[in-house]
Amino acid sequence: MSAARAMRRPVKAAGRAALAIAVVVLVAACAGPQPQRVQAGQTEAEMLAAMGPPTGRYPLPGGAQRVEFARGPAGRVTWMVDLDAAGRVLQVEQVLDARHFAQVRDGMPRDDLLRLLGRPAEVQREWQRRETWSWRYETNDCLWFRVTLDADGRVQGGGAHMFDPACDAGDRVRGL
Repeated sequence: MSAARAMRRPVKAAGRAALAIAVVVLVAACAGPQPQRVQAGQTEAEMLAAMGPPTGRYPLPGGAQRVEFARGPAGRVTWMVDLDAAGRVLQVEQVLDARHFAQVRDGMPRDDLLRLLGRPAEVQREWQRRETWSWRYETNDCLWFRVTLDADGRVQGGGAHMFDPACDAGDRVRGL
């Protein structure tokens, strides 16, 4: 075998490996929720085919329901799909944003908070049976949104934005 031919074998093998990796990455990307494929009027089965298994379901008035697709715990996006009583898609929206955070109110029940924002990325249990829930969200400032629930499961004082401890941007901002 010539030297040139022997050198081509590792290049071909590397090319095949790169192609295999690209295929795996593309398949993985397609495996996640694809909200752009969900349209109002679709059936629940069509919605689930596009979004995959939900991470939560919450009842809405009149027999409707909200279906959650959280990309957590480190994910910064949670999609909610509202279905009417017949199981048809009404709307699809990403809920981890300023508009939805502004709807969190003092005294809001735990179930309403879950219906609004979906499951939190982190839950910290505190003294006097309180809990602080945190959601990561898309921001250039490396923040997360936090809400404290009292022992009765009601929001205490609304929500707040704080530095995300999983990110080092907080240290840079504080000069540490």
